[in-house]
Amino acid sequence: MKRALRIILTVTIILLVLGICIRKDNPDNDLTIDSSMVKPNPDAVMLDMNYPVPKTKTIDGVDYMESQLPVGKFGGEFVTSTIGEGPKTFNPFTSTDATSSAMSDVMYDGLFTTNPMTGEVAPKLAKSVEIKGNRYIIHLRKGIKWSDGVPITADDVMFTWKDIIFAGLGNTSVRDSMLIDGELPKIRKIDNYTIEFVIKKQFAPFLRMLSAPIAPKHYFSAKKDWQKNFDRFLATNTDPKTIVTSGAYRLKEYIPAQRVVFVKNPNYYYINKDGQKLPYIDKLIYLIVGDINNQILKFEANELDDISLKGSDVARYKAKEAKSNYVIYNLGADNGTMFIAINLNNRKNKETGKYYVNPVKQRWFQDVNFRKAIDYAIDRKSMVQNIANGMATPLYTAESPNGIFYNENIKGHDRDLNIAKSYLAKSGFVLKKGKLYDKYGNRVEIDLSTNAGNTEREALGVMVKQDLADIGIQVNFKPIEFNSLVNKITNSFDWDTIILGLTGSPVEPHNGKNVWNSNGPLHLFNQKSPNDMKNNNIYPWEKRIDEIFEKAALCLNFGDRKKYYYEYQQIVYDQAPIIYLYSPIRIYAIRRKIKNLYPSTLSGLTYNLEELYVEEGKK
Repeated sequence: MKRALRIILTVTIILLVLGICIRKDNPDNDLTIDSSMVKPNPDAVMLDMNYPVPKTKTIDGVDYMESQLPVGKFGGEFVTSTIGEGPKTFNPFTSTDATSSAMSDVMYDGLFTTNPMTGEVAPKLAKSVEIKGNRYIIHLRKGIKWSDGVPITADDVMFTWKDIIFAGLGNTSVRDSMLIDGELPKIRKIDNYTIEFVIKKQFAPFLRMLSAPIAPKHYFSAKKDWQKNFDRFLATNTDPKTIVTSGAYRLKEYIPAQRVVFVKNPNYYYINKDGQKLPYIDKLIYLIVGDINNQILKFEANELDDISLKGSDVARYKAKEAKSNYVIYNLGADNGTMFIAINLNNRKNKETGKYYVNPVKQRWFQDVNFRKAIDYAIDRKSMVQNIANGMATPLYTAESPNGIFYNENIKGHDRDLNIAKSYLAKSGFVLKKGKLYDKYGNRVEIDLSTNAGNTEREALGVMVKQDLADIGIQVNFKPIEFNSLVNKITNSFDWDTIILGLTGSPVEPHNGKNVWNSNGPLHLFNQKSPNDMKNNNIYPWEKRIDEIFEKAALCLNFGDRKKYYYEYQQIVYDQAPIIYLYSPIRIYAIRRKIKNLYPSTLSGLTYNLEELYVEEGKK
């Protein structure tokens, strides 16, 4: 089938290029970072450098964060949306999907956050930090409170890190990323507003890892059996009135498959320059729209205040922008990645004694020539034009082009069926009358899945099916409900190939350790069950990636870290356990009535939610 190439709009891609400030002093020297010292990185090239970061202002013994933006108006609501079935949990420590994580981010703050323009670590619940060699002394903001009025203290920080994260409760990604030579940091309480972390070695990502949310001890530990029931804690059927939060908003209402409503936290520790408590907007509403088409309909009916535009819709929206009630922003390359994962798992289920993956398919998937053949058969340029309508760039690496560790030396390749077929021939595959057979005479037929309702991924699945048919591979493509897909990936391991996307950090690859470490909970292509976490049944190149992530995290020099992360991307490109497709350009439309917007290629459009306000008289 011929694909008509449609180029409907030329877009200038704004890539984020960041520098890193490296400590070159003696590791025993003292370094203090506080909110007044967070300055733009002079080596950075940004979409907008004008966002003034908040400062600490102490009033009557309370260490508030004071917004430096123009004073806005109180009231109104902001209505956004989420695609799919809605949140699976409101527990920030058990969340494994983007929707649930977005909801919990609204409700819970961490000790630190990321400067939206420079990517540097910035204080949040913490007021400042002293770094003395391998010791990190965290000074908390005094006088700030949980949504129920209970003070936020060092006891909450100790409880979060010692009893939840380091204890391995919930999603262990943060815990696993904090291991240094197999050891976790030591933590102790100095006083009610001071905590000390001691790490075994200098660890480049450490301070950024402290952005994990802090839990209210008095709320989480109220029941004696809270640890046993932790995975069910803050389930979506929890009474919103009982939930205690530290973030800008608290849960008001959740109606499954319809909406999630948040109202502002009256005890939030942000204030404006007039000393008034933020956020400005009274209600934050997430409409659960099911799919992208329904999302578009709701935006056009003025039921949504913002939308992420598909490539096919950008030209139409841009043509109407001047006379509309919305503004369009181009935020450059997406921080995440879109890819096909191939199941290399060669383990047996210890309970059934059967292989998780059919042994015949195991031989195909574990053959790098087979994987490279798929890589060369994929027509990324046609995907960019037909699905993203030119609003993307072909992707070949595990890091987004938006990232500071992106390996620009990996140039990738065009589609080449002759090279694809030569890879197959090397491993004895034979093409007969348009059908591919392995050297044992087995017809090559594989299953491909993605999450139903995501029309972009569904369209990609159709194109992959067509592309692989050109080298004789029969692809059975079937989108399935997201929870079922997650269960296949993380529990049953019963899948062949999947199309997925993962969010990423453009400033810290170590955040992806849970994907690339062979014991990682998101090590999709060779997932281990919880009772099989020994370092066995992994490939030599997987071991090398394990080593790279351990060594890179211990490097304080940006150049040395860059070499390691370049190497891991090269390994992934050469071995192709995950085949990357393209990197979308992020195009957003948002209503003109929403003010105090400071778009960032790094952080997006509404990262400063507590500072946004609705201008009266605007629709």
